[in-house]
Amino acid sequence: MTIGNVVRPLAPSARSTALFAACAIILSSLLSAQTPQTPAAPAAREAAAANRLPVRRVVLYKSGVGYFEHMGRVRGNQTVTVDFTSGQLDDVLKSLTTIDLDGGRVLGISYNSDAGLERRLGALRLPIGPNATRADLLNALRGAKVEVRSGVTQHIGRVLSVEKSERTVQNTVVTSETLSLVSDAGEIQTVALDPGVSVRILEADLNQEVSRYLSLVASTRDQDVRRVSISTSGTGDRDLFVSYISEVPVWKPTYRLVLPTAATGRKPLLQGWAIIDNTVGEDWENVELSLVAGAPQSFVQAISRPLYVQRPVVALPQHMSLAPQTHQSAMGVAGAGAIAGTISDRNGGSIPGVTVRVTQAGRAISTVVTDANGRYQVPSLSPGSYEVTVALQGFRTENRVGIIVSGGMETVLNVPLQIGSVNETVTVAGASPTFRNSTVAGLPQSSINVTVDGIGPGRAGGGGGGGRGGRGGAAGNTEFASTLSRTDALEEVMLRQAQQSDANAGQLGDLFEYKLKQPVTIRKNQSALVPILSGDVDAEKVSLWNSNTSSSRPLRSVWVTNATGLTLDGGSFSVIDGQAFAGEGLMDPLKPGEKRLLSYAVDLGVQMDAKGENVPVRVAKVQIARGLVIQTTEERQKRTYTARNDDTEPRVLVIEHPVRNGWKVGGTVSPAETTAAWYRYRLQIEPKKTAMIVIDETRPGQTQYAVSNITDDLVVAMVRDELITPAIEASLKQILAQKATIAQLNNQIQVKEREIATIGTDQDRVRENMKSLKGSSEEKQLLQRYVKQLQDQEDRLEVLRGEVKGLNDERQKAQSELTRMIEALAG
Repeated sequence: MTIGNVVRPLAPSARSTALFAACAIILSSLLSAQTPQTPAAPAAREAAAANRLPVRRVVLYKSGVGYFEHMGRVRGNQTVTVDFTSGQLDDVLKSLTTIDLDGGRVLGISYNSDAGLERRLGALRLPIGPNATRADLLNALRGAKVEVRSGVTQHIGRVLSVEKSERTVQNTVVTSETLSLVSDAGEIQTVALDPGVSVRILEADLNQEVSRYLSLVASTRDQDVRRVSISTSGTGDRDLFVSYISEVPVWKPTYRLVLPTAATGRKPLLQGWAIIDNTVGEDWENVELSLVAGAPQSFVQAISRPLYVQRPVVALPQHMSLAPQTHQSAMGVAGAGAIAGTISDRNGGSIPGVTVRVTQAGRAISTVVTDANGRYQVPSLSPGSYEVTVALQGFRTENRVGIIVSGGMETVLNVPLQIGSVNETVTVAGASPTFRNSTVAGLPQSSINVTVDGIGPGRAGGGGGGGRGGRGGAAGNTEFASTLSRTDALEEVMLRQAQQSDANAGQLGDLFEYKLKQPVTIRKNQSALVPILSGDVDAEKVSLWNSNTSSSRPLRSVWVTNATGLTLDGGSFSVIDGQAFAGEGLMDPLKPGEKRLLSYAVDLGVQMDAKGENVPVRVAKVQIARGLVIQTTEERQKRTYTARNDDTEPRVLVIEHPVRNGWKVGGTVSPAETTAAWYRYRLQIEPKKTAMIVIDETRPGQTQYAVSNITDDLVVAMVRDELITPAIEASLKQILAQKATIAQLNNQIQVKEREIATIGTDQDRVRENMKSLKGSSEEKQLLQRYVKQLQDQEDRLEVLRGEVKGLNDERQKAQSELTRMIEALAG
């Protein structure tokens, strides 16, 4: 029984295609008539095709991987194969998904292993590597019985060793290998292994081992084919679905923008093409091809090769006999279980307000209602088998029997409802729920998926049920086949599985798919250029000049608005203008409705010039608050762009002026568009004319200083520039007068304190003189004078200290008044 292709035929596109196909049929008939075929050849090809699954759908991503779907028919217990290369197998094993859509089961998947050559050689009795020489082989055959022939000379014995020896031949030292043999009589013989010397192994088992060694070494040159065999079990003809990802070349988009003439009044036409490379080693014949403008995360992991770990070597005790041991049995997981899941319609939408009733042996256990998201949970269930009934007005009642609940586990049971009468009841036995660990006895929450005899939650193999409408057994298959196509069945299964995985929902929003309307055929190791879009876009032809460029010529560009409704992936583009090639460039990804400048050539008809001018800094305003004078300044710059149009047609010039942090643009012209790095200004230039645009930029600054530090000159400057009001001016002058009063008091205090210091120094001098007069004839007369001087100085010091104290008190009052005046000042 052959597996049929589930594909759509390619529609002919032109009369030339039909003529070419007719010629190909005639040529094929002539070749068939001239080439005789054996009767077994068609049968062999049919048998091989019967076990192969054709590629039905290919999805290529920008992350260097492709998603492949195979679909074919199987009958009974059949094994089908898919061939891969060793480079593909790692990705395939990570992602392989198999679904028997008609109640069958996938028993297992096998493939030819690719253990390392060194490890496979290590399993042989010959201790040699993959690059063994004659000497290495003979050394590995130590003890083996061999026959050595050199011309008519014959030696028979067991191999002792292979050694290197030196001998002199015509006054030249020659190094050669010699084989040492031990004969049955115990005689040791040495034979030089010169060219022409043959060695024959006389032991049959060693000959077989050498043959196995050579076969393993030769296998490294075999074709790199890894055949994956999928064993299925079931009855009758069924559809088998297989999917996986594999490394593929990145698909490359390229675009054509056709600019119409003004007389036609048509919009520019944008064509998108994709370059596809088929390097997977299998023909893509009439496949559904999708190209995804996104890069889902993918990685390489070598899981196809056998993995060995280094285990420790533990020596056995030398003086202790090993006695049999017994061990305690493990304790079962204690605690109650639960049943939970989601109730949905046939399209995957959640259904709130559904009644879920759980019974056991005819006894009602619990009844719950689904929430706004269609979810439900029945907790605190003892381990055992339960029956679950799902009912809602307007839908058929679904009945699931044999639902197993384990202690400490949550049984996930998702049930889809079909529109119908509530009196219609569909009972499914042996459904296949998914079990999740609950948090029991301090164990962390885990996600352990256990699929029971089927393809996943809500679907059982063989006589089980759980699919749409709860079909099960042969009768269920008949009903299902009558209402659904094979594609619907696959979409239903995958939709149901997608409902159980919430992780993919957010990630799919970043991707965009180009799904080709017609099937595509690309032979292996060939490439193709396939169309992905064609539609009108809004585009304006302009000239683009960037102020950071060193060229005085702008670039010819188009200001394109993506009106196709599709996401345009980044790639190259070519422009056709006036029915001729006008240039090409690169384009970043473009979302629907997004506007983008695309440059493709140098505009030789326009010349640009730019000049900058710095304007003196001016004070914009002055604020006074909390004893601070806040002076706001404004730094200004002016840039003039001049453009000359030497062409005979008008030009729309787009000037890109840089966005600078802290600077604000002004002037008489506003930018037509602003990006993160550029202001874009439009400038219309008539033929043979010159136009200019002036852009003013300002950057505010700020200077702060204390009011107590203000000077007369600063007050005069602020009054002159009309930065303060007359009231503020009067207040500032009062503050300056108060500061002058405090300064005068400070001067008086300093004078008094200097006089006090002078008197103190003079008193020290007098006391020193009095000490030196002791015992002299003039002591009495001078002492009286010095005592009188000290008394007068003490009297003066008392007066001075009183005056300083009074001045300090007066200064403190004046300072307090100054602080009050400053705090009261605001403006």
